Amino acid sequence: MNQFLRQLTPTQQVAALFLFVFGVLTLVSVTTLLLSMREKRHPVHDEQWQRELDHWRGLLRTSWFMVVVFWIGWALGEKVATFLFAMLSFFALREFITLSPTRRGDHRSLILAFFVVLPIQFWLVATAKFDLFTVFIPVYVFLAIPVASALADDPSHFLERNAKLQWGIMVCVYGLSHVPALLLLEFPGYGGKSAFLVFFLVGVVQTCMLVQHLLARRLERTPFAPNVSRSFNWASWGIGLAPAVVLGGLFSFITPFKFGQSMAMALIACVAGSMGHLVMKALKRDRGIPNWGPRGVGVTGANGLLDRIDALCFAAPIFFHSVRWYFGV
Repeated sequence: MNQFLRQLTPTQQVAALFLFVFGVLTLVSVTTLLLSMREKRHPVHDEQWQRELDHWRGLLRTSWFMVVVFWIGWALGEKVATFLFAMLSFFALREFITLSPTRRGDHRSLILAFFVVLPIQFWLVATAKFDLFTVFIPVYVFLAIPVASALADDPSHFLERNAKLQWGIMVCVYGLSHVPALLLLEFPGYGGKSAFLVFFLVGVVQTCMLVQHLLARRLERTPFAPNVSRSFNWASWGIGLAPAVVLGGLFSFITPFKFGQSMAMALIACVAGSMGHLVMKALKRDRGIPNWGPRGVGVTGANGLLDRIDALCFAAPIFFHSVRWYFGV
């Protein structure tokens, strides 16, 4: 099998990867559907089991969503992938801002964020201007946003309003822009295979989040931060990292990393993603909402997009810069 895969072109290898992933998701989805249908006809489990099955279906929908997005991006080319992620970033930022109160004095800053900052950031990604794209938002934009707010002559809650917008830009624009940037990294002897890096990142982070969530429901441990998350505890967090890191090592053959390097990169991505997910939970508690989008219907039309990509928004920049710094690409 390995010999057969090595004989394929990079494009064929990536296509084979997506075919395998779609096959696994289809098998799991069909099994879940059959379980749901059987349970509706002949209920044999309690309400708790039903809630867990509903949550599992939600996780499955999230997995389908992410895989389809990445497949479309890869199939249509790097430029289209960057544009696709720019649209996701737009809707994620819209969702974040809609669930946060704004004032008339914020209009200039919001226009700057949506129609100037976001397009420039993803243009810098598409043109592989990595040195500028990594500092554009943390340096230039973070100085420009409060200037625009000050010129609006509205000092009420000035610090809170600007911090909220800057944080939204950092997570929804800066963080997510690093995913298509992975497609443009050039490793010696790794041409045409950068889609594997995206798959690696998403695969290990999603595995980590899924295992941690399932363990948190099984392990009866006192939550470490109950006011932020009733499910987060160090036991499930630490144990959840283990299979994701091992999976990262097993995925080393599709990456430019050696086995140990692959495990280290998986650990970095999973720690960043899981901690980012906890941070986003704290933001939801602050806003007094259980989810970024109500069940099935997002208040902004994005259908709870941030609930699906919050861990990735934190993991992507950490992973990207760790890879770029360590390997000098």
